Amino acid sequence: MSEEPTPGLKEIPPAPQAGPREMWKKGGRLLSVLLAVNVLLLACTLISGGAFNKVAVYDTDVFALLTTMMLLTVLWILFYLLRTVRCPDAVPYRDTHAGPIWLRGGLVLFGICTLVMDVFKTGYYSSFFECQSAIKILHPLIQAVFVIVQTYFLWVSAKDCIHVHLDLTRCGLMFTLTTNLAIWMAAVVDESVHQAHSYSSAHGNSNTSHARLTPDPERAGSAAGGDPCPCDTTICQIFQQGYFYLYPFNIEYSLFASTMLYVMWKNVGRLLASPHGHGHSPSQVSLFRETFFAGPMLGLVLFVVGLAVFIIYEVQVSGEGGRTQQALVTYYSFNIVCLGLMTLVSLSGSVIYRFDRRVMDHHKNPTRTLDVALLMGAALGQYAISYYSIVAVVVGTPRDLLGALNLAHALLMIAQHTFQNVFIIESLHRGPPGAEPQETLPKEPCQGLTFANLDALHSLPACPPTPRLVSPSSDGPQEARAIILAPRGHWRRRCLKDISLFLLLCNVILWIMPAFGARPHFSNTVEVDFYGYSLWAAIVNICLPFGIFYRMHAVSSLLEVYVLS
Repeated sequence: MSEEPTPGLKEIPPAPQAGPREMWKKGGRLLSVLLAVNVLLLACTLISGGAFNKVAVYDTDVFALLTTMMLLTVLWILFYLLRTVRCPDAVPYRDTHAGPIWLRGGLVLFGICTLVMDVFKTGYYSSFFECQSAIKILHPLIQAVFVIVQTYFLWVSAKDCIHVHLDLTRCGLMFTLTTNLAIWMAAVVDESVHQAHSYSSAHGNSNTSHARLTPDPERAGSAAGGDPCPCDTTICQIFQQGYFYLYPFNIEYSLFASTMLYVMWKNVGRLLASPHGHGHSPSQVSLFRETFFAGPMLGLVLFVVGLAVFIIYEVQVSGEGGRTQQALVTYYSFNIVCLGLMTLVSLSGSVIYRFDRRVMDHHKNPTRTLDVALLMGAALGQYAISYYSIVAVVVGTPRDLLGALNLAHALLMIAQHTFQNVFIIESLHRGPPGAEPQETLPKEPCQGLTFANLDALHSLPACPPTPRLVSPSSDGPQEARAIILAPRGHWRRRCLKDISLFLLLCNVILWIMPAFGARPHFSNTVEVDFYGYSLWAAIVNICLPFGIFYRMHAVSSLLEVYVLS
């Protein structure tokens, strides 16, 4: 006996069933992850083996692998772009959260610096072309093409939720991500070995004699003890020093591209509520708008002072040995002040959120999920270095001013990372301005209410004498609807914008210092004497790149916090 439908109720159609390709989403992701893991392990093996003289893996092998990976990636990107142009239904949805303008702008900036680095590399290897392998000159040229093509691809396609050739697209995106990670790994290993050579040259330490620079021509003849390609001309030395100083930009470019590619990989086959995505997206970025100017001004002061401290530190450490301790005292003192202020400011931001009535945003957002995971994961590198330093200072000897500064610096580094992560993560999960719950509206009747006529304004208590009204049409009657806008300059919003800008500028200067060569971990001999150079160098070379990446990723997240506050 069939049931009759209840009058007045509309039957809800059943939800559409996922097609066979969408049902295989987990399998397609697993296949692409397995491909990426195997390729990344192969690259890791060659890159790490190529960094040591006692391993029979040469730089030409590493360059050949990276060049091949970049060529395959360029071919796949061109195939992707041509396919999406020919198939209008290939991208039915766009994720508004993915690829924000500041992230793509940072990618373009670091990409330009990487292109300059490739020019310096090409000039460096061309200085002794007669004794070089062709792959050494071909590698920076192919990398320049790779950077140009990938930057254009991420600029136009970062928001794509593609729905054709799902498995092939997942594998292509994951292979592209792996290529960027391999380039990042090669640059980190190269820079770490370069720093180890600089330390061994300055201190006469023989423990680093087994290491070699990945791109240096001396590697071909180092096993035989010769130097077939000396870099003894002025132009050659300029090219060599130039591309070493540009390595931090290449490292950040690879990491920025990797994060954007991961979000694209998560969005393959994704279904959204509307073709333009969901959620809120800032329409414009207006710097220093609606702030008290205290945060930007104090941040700029610390930025300028930090640059001066960094220059003084580099000059004194690389100069006479008697001024190293003075340079370390200056460096640690500035960092202690900066980290202490950042900790207090982050705590203030978290306290302000206790009085914020905006609702939490619980929508599915792969970009935000990745941001949180990267902030928490990258902070582990600096946590590890700080805890190793604490143990060395507390247990080891001697106990002097430098040890006390080192201990305070390590403790504040842990506190600053912790409270800054809490502030950023809570900010990213807040709704946009005006997303207050409905039950709070009667408390502030002049904000966000809609009236049928303007006479209703006079019956509202505590309304300002000159409310801001927006009429939906200029030619309508006087009784047309009027919307009273919430005051944009609320003190909580201004404080949050000041806090985000202050933290942003401080993170930039704390990125510049280690990224461009500041290594107090080795100039201060407390940890080196306690752990031994080999163990301490391994700890720093593994963990410090994550700490450097944390600073730049925090800058990107804080800029988003500023826009959404």
